[in-house]
Amino acid sequence: MANNTVSNRWLVVLGAILIQLALGAIYAWSVFTPSLTDAKGLYKFTAVQAMTIFSVGLAAFAVMTILGGRLMAKFPPQRIAMIGGITLGIGYILAGFVGSSFIGLVLTIGLIGGIGIGLGYVVPIAVGVKWFPDKKGLLTGLAVAGFGLGAFLWIMAGGRWGHLIALYGVARVFQIYGVAYIIMVLLGSIWMVNPPEGYKPEGWNPPPPAKAAATGAIDMNSSDMLKTPQFFMLWFMFVAGALAGLMVIGNIKLFGIDALKAGGMEAALATAKTDIAMAVYFALANAAGRIIWGMVSDKIGRKSSLFFMFLFQGIMLLLFYSMGGTESLFYLGALLIGFNFGGNFALFPAATADFFGNKTVGLNYGWVFTAYGVGGIVGPILAGHFKDQVAAAGITAWQTPFMIAGIVCLIAAVLALALRAPNRNA
Repeated sequence: MANNTVSNRWLVVLGAILIQLALGAIYAWSVFTPSLTDAKGLYKFTAVQAMTIFSVGLAAFAVMTILGGRLMAKFPPQRIAMIGGITLGIGYILAGFVGSSFIGLVLTIGLIGGIGIGLGYVVPIAVGVKWFPDKKGLLTGLAVAGFGLGAFLWIMAGGRWGHLIALYGVARVFQIYGVAYIIMVLLGSIWMVNPPEGYKPEGWNPPPPAKAAATGAIDMNSSDMLKTPQFFMLWFMFVAGALAGLMVIGNIKLFGIDALKAGGMEAALATAKTDIAMAVYFALANAAGRIIWGMVSDKIGRKSSLFFMFLFQGIMLLLFYSMGGTESLFYLGALLIGFNFGGNFALFPAATADFFGNKTVGLNYGWVFTAYGVGGIVGPILAGHFKDQVAAAGITAWQTPFMIAGIVCLIAAVLALALRAPNRNA
């Protein structure tokens, strides 16, 4: 497809959102966990097993972003996005045929699905930054907002609105979703094409050389980036943000049911309230956070935005356990944690472009994004481990993982204050 097929750069944003709506499948995992961990149901998984499937998907997703970035240097981005969407869809379709096999779901939902998400995820970001060098924070926020909105869509379709899981069962819903993912990514891929060489938006001029090192005008390759302290600082900070947010995403339904029941609410009502918390408050705030934190960072800078985001997130996580037993406070906590978590996916790709180059962001962000995989393994499984102790230790078992995540986020806030643009001779 030729570059001139995109007549308006905002069509790239539309395509990005369509793709990310499908790729947000992984954030809808909590809608399946009650069925998977039901001791009287078909699967009878422990919380750790359910979170392991989720974590394998997150790890595969993170690792494959590196390959996705490399492939974009050799093949049209449209093609990479299409392959990612088809792979994701096939993973979910196959999951419908493995029954209650834990290993089967690890391989299909976790590994194959995660590979598909990783291949497709970096495409809208890398293509979008090239079309919007003047609005990188806003663009990255919009480009990944669909990921959070996708979680809302798939959670509500499977649960409170569509009742698909109750009507058709988990296996059939996996297959329905898989087909939908393929269709949406193929549609969004239509606009995933790079701008012409030398493109710049009307009325925008590249920054002067004195400011180039902090605005993405100077491009580093991955080997040079990996030698800078800025890479490792961003990487650790992203681990903290991913660990915290993914721990909550994977376990908010399980924690919410335990906490609200301990607060005096009957089990059926607690289950319904956690659906609302995850789908409405967390997922929608997650999507809004990607856009708003991106816009804020264009105004006050990436460094300040990262500091405030991690400071607020750390405080909320330290408070979340004590908020969980009260419905209104549980909703508030889910909303604010989701909002801050969403900011990671606008701020880190924009910071990667600022520090290491607009043109090379597709390659470089894949390396930064491996932090997401580490956080995705540690966070959900950590919380799942403590969930499995609730029967013996009581609701207080949930307090420890939230405290760990909160402290790590506060450390990341301190690191954000020390960020500086890398030294690089033009």
